[in-house]
Formats: sequence, C-alpha cells, structure tokens
Amino acid sequence: MDRRGRANWATTGGSTAPGLYRRLAEGPHRESVPWHAVHVWFGDDRFVPRDHPLSNVLPVDQGLVAFGAYAGQSGSGESGIDIATGIEAGVMIPIENVHAFPTGEAIGEAREPSWAAARYEAELRAAVAAGELEVVDGWPAFDMFFLGIGTDGHVLSVFPGSPAWDAAAWAMGVEAPTHVEPHVRRVTLHPETLRVTPRLLVVATGDSKAEPVARVFGDRVDARALPAQTARRSGATWLLDDAAAPLTR
Repeated sequence: MDRRGRANWATTGGSTAPGLYRRLAEGPHRESVPWHAVHVWFGDDRFVPRDHPLSNVLPVDQGLVAFGAYAGQSGSGESGIDIATGIEAGVMIPIENVHAFPTGEAIGEAREPSWAAARYEAELRAAVAAGELEVVDGWPAFDMFFLGIGTDGHVLSVFPGSPAWDAAAWAMGVEAPTHVEPHVRRVTLHPETLRVTPRLLVVATGDSKAEPVARVFGDRVDARALPAQTARRSGATWLLDDAAAPLTR
C-alpha cells in the first residue's frame, strides 16, 4: 500500500493464475492483506464475455473473490459459502475494484476488440487523472504485475513479432493467433507497461515451459522476438517448478 491508500495490481490469465488466486484466498493472505484497498487490472484478455471459460477475469471472479457468495446470490450471503457451487467466498475486494476489459459489452454491441481496448485505456487515464495510478515514461505503472508466459515465449497477448511494440496506445486489440491456442481475438496492454511497473512476478510451470524459459535466460536478448524477455530484468521474480526449470540449470 502506498501514499495513495491503494494498490494497483495487474494480472493476466494462463494455467497458473487459478492456483495463485486460490492460495491468496486462503490462509494468512486472506486475513493479512487489506484487500478492500486492492484494485485489480488485467494485462490482457480474450475477446469473450467475462463469464466465458476462456476469460482471464473468470478465475478472479470465481477463485479469488467469489462475488456470488457474499452477495447472497446463493445462500444468505452471511456465511461466505456459495451453496450452489460449493465455493467458499474469497477475499473482500469490492466488485468495483476489479477493472475488466469491457469485452462483454463490446460483443453485445457488435464492436471490435479495438473498441474495448480504447475504453480500457480511457479507464486507466481516468485513474491517472484522479491521482490513483502513476505514469512513468508515458506508460501506466502498476504497483505489481503477475504474469505467465506462453509456450512460444509470449507475454500478455504480445506474441513474437507483434506490432504492439510500435503502437502508441496503452491498450489495443489483437488478432487471433494461429500458432497457439486458443485461436480467439484478444485485447492487451502495451508491453512497455512491464518495463515501468516496479515489481513483476512471473510463474511458469510444466515441461512445456522449459524451452521458452531457457530461451528467455539465454544469450540472445530480443524482446520483440521473445516478448517474455521483457520480464528478464531487475525487480522481476521468476517462480519455476522442477519441470519448467531444468534447462536453466
């Protein structure tokens, strides 16, 4: 928590996110963190509604916060147990503190991913204007960024050779990748946000990540060809399991 009395945490999707959210929603983290002052932003998302299985927001809603139980949508709302799903409610982050790309609204109005990205940038700029979010070198700087990496070395929805590097916008639409799944359109923040955010937490697990992790820490450094190298910097913590780490030893 800083002088603004809030923390801006940016997160993303991928296979490792749900496990992290579940750990944060239990044990000492659940009680010791002033969650009411945490604002959750998203580095990227698939162009699907918020409740779609491919959404990066869904694991936050279900695994970290579990709004339904506290809201009394299933059960009394007092015990924090969602009777319909059996999911225990998570941490007390107010729903208005979870800042999702407006993908569902865009889809409902037959708009493009670029529209959702522009709306998200406007929300970020409003937070800056209100003194709630810092700007460093012209880019929004969150207090912390949680990341995974793709098997092709992508980070956020910035894929190898992405034109996102040359964009001036803070957020942009992304065409559906053909080389990795899922093959759906996306929205993403500019990769420069990773450079200006002071703390990065990168989690890579499984043997499918061993080769890209080894490349990230190899001799050749070219973030445009291997975007995950953006997170090869001071201030970044990498957490690897045994399956993802052997080629770096």
